[in-house]
Amino acid sequence: MSKTMTFAATGDSFITRSTANDPDQFARIAQLLQEADACFTNLETTVHDNEGYPGAFSGGTWAMSPPQVLHHLKEYGFNLIGWANNHTLDYLYGGLEATERYLNQYEFVHAGAGKNLAEASAPRYLDLPAGRVALIAATSTFHPWWVAGEQRADSIGRPGINPMRYLTQHAVSLERLQQLKEIADTVDINAVNKVLIEEGFMNPPGEGIYLFGNARFVEGAEEKTTTVPHPRDLKRMLDSIREAKRRADYVLVSLHVHEMKGADKEVAADFVQTVAHACIDAGAHAIIGHGPHIVRGIELYRKRPIFYSLGDFIFQTETVSSQPADFYEFYGLCHTHRVADALEAMSANYSRGLCVHRDVWESVIPVWKMADGELTELLLYPIELGFDEPIYRMGCPALTHDTRILESLQRLSAPYGTTITIEDGVGKIRVD
Repeated sequence: MSKTMTFAATGDSFITRSTANDPDQFARIAQLLQEADACFTNLETTVHDNEGYPGAFSGGTWAMSPPQVLHHLKEYGFNLIGWANNHTLDYLYGGLEATERYLNQYEFVHAGAGKNLAEASAPRYLDLPAGRVALIAATSTFHPWWVAGEQRADSIGRPGINPMRYLTQHAVSLERLQQLKEIADTVDINAVNKVLIEEGFMNPPGEGIYLFGNARFVEGAEEKTTTVPHPRDLKRMLDSIREAKRRADYVLVSLHVHEMKGADKEVAADFVQTVAHACIDAGAHAIIGHGPHIVRGIELYRKRPIFYSLGDFIFQTETVSSQPADFYEFYGLCHTHRVADALEAMSANYSRGLCVHRDVWESVIPVWKMADGELTELLLYPIELGFDEPIYRMGCPALTHDTRILESLQRLSAPYGTTITIEDGVGKIRVD
């Protein structure tokens, strides 16, 4: 593994149409991405022509895009696709199977979902002149029934996503814990759990853990909330990395995570750093995070990059072509209303929601080089997605020299000990 390999990555691509509003900008970004050997994006939509029934639940809007958008991603230069996220099963198993079929048709190496848990969690490999790259993808943000099922001798598996679940636990004083117990004894918040445990349909929470509804409480000297990765999901991830490490020069891990630390959306929940560090300890060369629709900090752990969130690369939620009846009914609309009516109702005529926050429409594209498994260079190219454009034109990436985006990333990365310098509108992370 003596050759230098160049990597590029972006966050979420919620793509529903062409992004070539500005052909010059499209060409500039495509040139940047195509200079990389391995180029990753997260596909945050299903891709098909109504080839699946809309689910009763979705990841927000029901995300469906025409298959031709994959050609557009191909033109940018992407060759690695993660698609484990909170939209993967918006159109149930039909949408999942169709999306996989089109990803294969357009010859992408993709990971994170499949016909069963083994497929969804398996490393996928990209062969390049500079070496072989493995991609593993998982998500912590999903509806419970979206989890892929494991294959058994006596039962087939279930299609779905590769999950990275987590456990949340609240520590409170003995006095507060007693107050919770008194409240629970007064109302029926724990009644169903008690019956389920007695009948064997639910396991007891464990020694010293008290359930208050679905929330787990323990007595603690320091009152706080902690999150830790689900041990079975973490083990499966680490096993996949160890396998990929033996079969490829480089291992990339994609994590789709909306979960935040407390009410601070700029910082990922505690379990995310635990997972990221464990993945690198097991042999991963980079962790590519996305999900919250904003940029989060960057950490160099054992001289390997952890991008806690790369925000959005393409974000065209306002030009979805259809939504199921459930979406309209939620906002009090009926069959005479159209998609534009529903989207305006959701956003209160675009006065609330993701569309009004400028940081949702700003991000970076990291480009980094590795030689013999070691990071040698990491550059950050800021992009903006048309916040000041009409709503139907927003969401298309354009390179920018606005240093404010990189200055924000400096602030977010400083707690991890990461130093970012800015020169000629490009960020550079110091690699010691």
